[in-house]
Amino acid sequence: MKTGGLRTASRLTITALAVAGLTLVGGAGGAVPAQSAQPSIRVASGWTAPNGDKNNTRHVLGPINSHNVNRLSVAWTVPIQQATTDWPGNDAATPVVVDGVAYTQDLNSNVYAIDLHSGKLLWTKLYTDHSAGPNGVNVADGKVFGATESSVFALDARTGTQLWSKTITQTSGEGVDMAPGVNDGTVYVSTVAGNNVSFDEGNGKGVLWALDEATGRTKWTWQQVPTALWGNTTLNSGGGMWGPPSFDANGDLYVSVGNPGPFIGTSLYPWGASRPGPNLYTNSIVKLSAKTGRMLWYNQVEPHDVFDWDLNITPVLTTVDHRPVALVAGKMGDVFEFDSVTGHLLWKTPVGVHNGHDQDNLFAMRGQTSKLPQFPFTVFPGVLGGVMSQLAIDGTTAYAAVSDSGVTWLNQTDLQLPSLDSGTGELVALDLETGRIKWSLPLPSSAYGAASVVNDLVFTTTFDGTVYAVNTRTGKVAWQAKLPAHANSPVAINGRYVLAAGGWPMASNETAQIVAYRLGD
Repeated sequence: MKTGGLRTASRLTITALAVAGLTLVGGAGGAVPAQSAQPSIRVASGWTAPNGDKNNTRHVLGPINSHNVNRLSVAWTVPIQQATTDWPGNDAATPVVVDGVAYTQDLNSNVYAIDLHSGKLLWTKLYTDHSAGPNGVNVADGKVFGATESSVFALDARTGTQLWSKTITQTSGEGVDMAPGVNDGTVYVSTVAGNNVSFDEGNGKGVLWALDEATGRTKWTWQQVPTALWGNTTLNSGGGMWGPPSFDANGDLYVSVGNPGPFIGTSLYPWGASRPGPNLYTNSIVKLSAKTGRMLWYNQVEPHDVFDWDLNITPVLTTVDHRPVALVAGKMGDVFEFDSVTGHLLWKTPVGVHNGHDQDNLFAMRGQTSKLPQFPFTVFPGVLGGVMSQLAIDGTTAYAAVSDSGVTWLNQTDLQLPSLDSGTGELVALDLETGRIKWSLPLPSSAYGAASVVNDLVFTTTFDGTVYAVNTRTGKVAWQAKLPAHANSPVAINGRYVLAAGGWPMASNETAQIVAYRLGD
């Protein structure tokens, strides 16, 4: 997330192909394949990818359930190195577990390998390169893949030795903040329109890179926004991805693209006037060919975004009533389901607090200034609100962790944020077939910790440093525990273990630590 000159975590826990001049808004565009295989709906037995599996379901098998969850207790903790109290803390990633080793990355881009059972730190690779996150690593074929603010790297999973590194930022207005996707010998990483120096302040472009897993060689790139940035490269920016792609049975990939800038606008170019039109392919879900990077379809859910309402959540693939579907959500506070063959919208459901500004982007794009609010005004969701972190699904239900946090806009460029501790949250369960809300659990603090599902429990974390396990049938809290610090990172579930982090010390008695809870006998 980015707010004017304020450098914030876009997920507080976010070329060879030219972009075509398409103007379709809110509907599927590009070529539609005649057939597409249904994505796998088999549930993973362990947390072997950043979002649990290659469909990004954050749903795993395991022994933990609502009957025994109260037997979870702290098994071990590992301190986060080079800990800081600076924005946005020290940890926003979801750990990955492969062959009994938990791999994770802190917000200084440092990578940790931890023995899952003993908590022994096996090795650490230090990069000391601060990221807004949510970053994180992916593990495949004996290698650990991750990124710094400017580069993609591969490490030996046994030793942490760097095998290769490749710089992918192309301008001073770009950075990297995501965990890589890995599939079929290819590593996928996107740039975003900002870095630690500036964010959304001109000439930053989201570019997706497909790299050879063994060497880092570029296979193809896909440019998410026009090279000319809608006519003003000095002022405008846009695109970027905050999580790894999802992959269907054909290997084709599904991505969500971030917002355009500047937002709201500038005094000279109010309401995004420096970037006229819908600003494709920002705030779009896009399906790409894995072989070439060719766009198969897209659907833009927030044309001409003016409030930093990223479509930041990685698509989740599943099947509903034998139809392959893709679910996404974002900071605009909406959850969407699309037909993954055609890209057509099946349903859209608002979650969390909305206060009447959901059409302001369209009024601004159409020049209907009389329908736009007068400054100052308050918007829900704010720049730290909506669905800030990843969805989870099981066979019938999608789960969204929501931040009910607003923002007051004083003018086109200046805003007033509430304190982070003042936000509240919700955990919302939605019917996969209809989008109907089944239940919503109010939470006393903003829910930046995504959702993670095992059996009849969905886990999340809140900013005040609480881990919750919630009964998926009733929406009632089954277990909770206090982390050693405030938290803006999700949990991973692997067998008898739940991995979390208290990553943002905000008081003298808080410490930044990775924590493993283990199910007792």
